[in-house]
Amino acid sequence: MKIVSIVFCFFFLSMSVHVNAQVKKVLADKIVGTVGDKFILRSDIENTMLDMKRQAQGEENIILPNACQIVEQQLIRKALVLQAEKDSLIVTEEEVENAIDIRIRQFLQQFGSKEVLEEVAGRSIIQLKEDFRIQIKEQKLSENMQEKIVDKIKITPFEVRAFYNKIPVDSLPLYESEVSIAEIIVHPKANRDIEEYVIKQLSDYRRQIETGINKFDQLVKLYSEDPSSKENLGQFNINRNEKTWDPAFMAGSFRLKEGQISAPIKSKFGYHIIQLISRSGDDAVVKHILRIPPITKDEINIAKHLLDSVRKEILANKMSFGEAVNKYSDDDGSKFSGGAVTGGDGSSYVNIDQLDKDMVVMLKTLKPGDISDPQVYQDDRGRQTVRLIYFRERTSPHKENLREDYNRVSQRALEQKKVKQMESWFKEHIPNYYIYVDAEYHGCPELTDWTKVADAIITEKVY
Repeated sequence: MKIVSIVFCFFFLSMSVHVNAQVKKVLADKIVGTVGDKFILRSDIENTMLDMKRQAQGEENIILPNACQIVEQQLIRKALVLQAEKDSLIVTEEEVENAIDIRIRQFLQQFGSKEVLEEVAGRSIIQLKEDFRIQIKEQKLSENMQEKIVDKIKITPFEVRAFYNKIPVDSLPLYESEVSIAEIIVHPKANRDIEEYVIKQLSDYRRQIETGINKFDQLVKLYSEDPSSKENLGQFNINRNEKTWDPAFMAGSFRLKEGQISAPIKSKFGYHIIQLISRSGDDAVVKHILRIPPITKDEINIAKHLLDSVRKEILANKMSFGEAVNKYSDDDGSKFSGGAVTGGDGSSYVNIDQLDKDMVVMLKTLKPGDISDPQVYQDDRGRQTVRLIYFRERTSPHKENLREDYNRVSQRALEQKKVKQMESWFKEHIPNYYIYVDAEYHGCPELTDWTKVADAIITEKVY
């Protein structure tokens, strides 16, 4: 069944945004596809193709989907949205609004300023947000429905091996030399005097805002050390039930009344003052100013001394590296992976060019099995950080195998199993929907399953 052979390829493509190609819907526009009460316009297809061409400009070896494939992708989305509504899946307005804000920020980054974006789009930011609203809600509903369909799909080691054994030997991918590395990360703690100084500064910012001497947005621009502040002026949409937010930041936000500004609050990122802009149930809009207490050499040396002691205990076999990660690492994510540095595919074997430059330099002095001395480096938030590096293994260039590449093979096997589940789901559900596909697309091989159902509906009407 071809109907969802590309669903996992297209499902997370950027939505058509009509920034460079604002094609107005005129009388010549028409419906080219329908699933239930969800319809697809010809202009939807044309705009999507124009936007994909625009986004691919300057890229090499990019194969863009044709009109038939885009119609298929749209039919798949409409069917998933329709089922999501039948199953009472919910996407809140706050989720949609947050996604819209992210999309607008992406375009502001791309075009440089609000004025340039509005000029290129031929529409105001407010109008663009409204253009995105229905599209984003549909995207989220279809994603939620797909997650529901494949949520319980798991893969066993037996299935992974069976999947691998079916791959022809001459089709197995080749991998360059890779490394397996684990690390223990410690963030040096600022001394109390410096923390008190930062708290005093934030308290002064709060006083300036409350007395009208300065505005919150202006102080964000001048002083906030949140890397995203330039894009969003310190504003976030938050939900009480989201686990990704720092608990102290979340608790401090929901203690406020609308318009109120908090006293300085400590989180794992530093110190904040937070203003509650609005709140509706478990959802809120807040602004914040972040200050990160600077770290001195004394604090760095304390962290280095701690990790030097940890290293000696590991080398003396008093604890394993994994035990040391659980006990000492400040990186929450690494506690579930034994400190392993993983690639984008989840593999614990990575190419050298996927590592930060400080780690690459350190590896030149290590052999597989070595644990480095404590290393000071800047993390992705620009913080002075100290770590131990455990150089587990370096692989030779090799053909894919289960010993070194199990995670990669497992991931592909799982994705294949999910695709089959999606195919089975569509085969069962498509005949239950009202389907219409315009005659100009009846020759598309990708749409054979859809047109069969559509033709059967027409035949039933005739007889």
